[in-house]
Amino acid sequence: MEKKVNPATNTVWAGEKAYRVHGASQVPIVNSVTYNYDDLDLWYQVALGNEKGHIYGRNTNPTLAAFEDKIRDLEGAEAATSFSTGMAAISAAMHTFLRPGDRVVSIKDTYGGTNRIFNEFLPKLDIVVTLCETGDHDGLEAEISKGCKIVHLETPTNPTVKITDIERIAKTAKANNALLVVDNTFATPILQNPLDLGADLVIHSATKFLGGHADALGGAVCGSRDLVGQVFHYREINGATMDPFGAYMMLRGMKTLDLRVWKQTENAGRIAEFLSGHPAVSEVFYPGFPDHPNHEIAKRQMKGFGGIFSFSLYGGMETVKKVLPRLEYANRAANLGAVETTVGPAYTTSHVESTSEELKALGIAESLVRYSAGIEKFEDLKADLESALQILND
Repeated sequence: MEKKVNPATNTVWAGEKAYRVHGASQVPIVNSVTYNYDDLDLWYQVALGNEKGHIYGRNTNPTLAAFEDKIRDLEGAEAATSFSTGMAAISAAMHTFLRPGDRVVSIKDTYGGTNRIFNEFLPKLDIVVTLCETGDHDGLEAEISKGCKIVHLETPTNPTVKITDIERIAKTAKANNALLVVDNTFATPILQNPLDLGADLVIHSATKFLGGHADALGGAVCGSRDLVGQVFHYREINGATMDPFGAYMMLRGMKTLDLRVWKQTENAGRIAEFLSGHPAVSEVFYPGFPDHPNHEIAKRQMKGFGGIFSFSLYGGMETVKKVLPRLEYANRAANLGAVETTVGPAYTTSHVESTSEELKALGIAESLVRYSAGIEKFEDLKADLESALQILND
């Protein structure tokens, strides 16, 4: 019987021991592009995948393998494969399984880059994409029942943190022979495990919470050996391979993933609550609030409500332009999930690719601010916001 290990322990130990050498306590960065074989028969068997080993850096690498094993274990998957970026992972998942004439069903509230794949690139390949109102589970199920190859969910969504019932949609997808792909970037495997809820594939932008230090790019796809094997084959030929140094940075960052995510979740909840009572704030979006439309779903399928929320200020963009530059303990940057608090309006971060008209159609105000809580002391973050918002009274 396999021993059950807590995710906090797996973030430190999972996937590493097999790749350490010379008694080192850390996985090395293996920068070699090629691997030498004196036994040509063994070389051939490794190349065919019949024996363990590495042939060429675009295909596999020991440092990447350690990262893949760690995220695989954290998501409770049979297999995982890595990518140069999160968008490469999403693109590969789509292109691996879709053919001209196929159909994808997703939600309107997805990351801007994902939205561009659905609205710009897939239609050029004669792939039909239907985007449903996020939160309208009946409408989503009705579209899936019409027939589709892939159902793609992002939950919580970026930046409006809306929630979709993964287990419910998984049953509908399975009944209609569709693959359910879930972007789990915001929740991380610490707070949510979509495979346990019926998803077929889980995607991460490892650049965000997994790495956690805003210093390395990466992506991952987790799932069954068969499905991940197909995605890996697409990646090894198309070449969006993660860099060994990036994989090493991910491994180092993930050792504190459990600690960081719970602290960020605590900070986000408390800051969101503080802002919800501030007279300058018109609206706060956070699934941890009891009045959030998807609160009960989030409470059921997540272990915590996450380290990200969004909010709007009275006065729109002009107010945002006054307040954000005054924050001392926040990076104004297009990133999230880092140890430092990071803020930015949707039109410069998650949906920079979208036009004003597209943002309006998605129900995202240009002045909507995404707040990714870091691991700083709550009292300092609160005081920082109070000071920045004070300019509106001066």
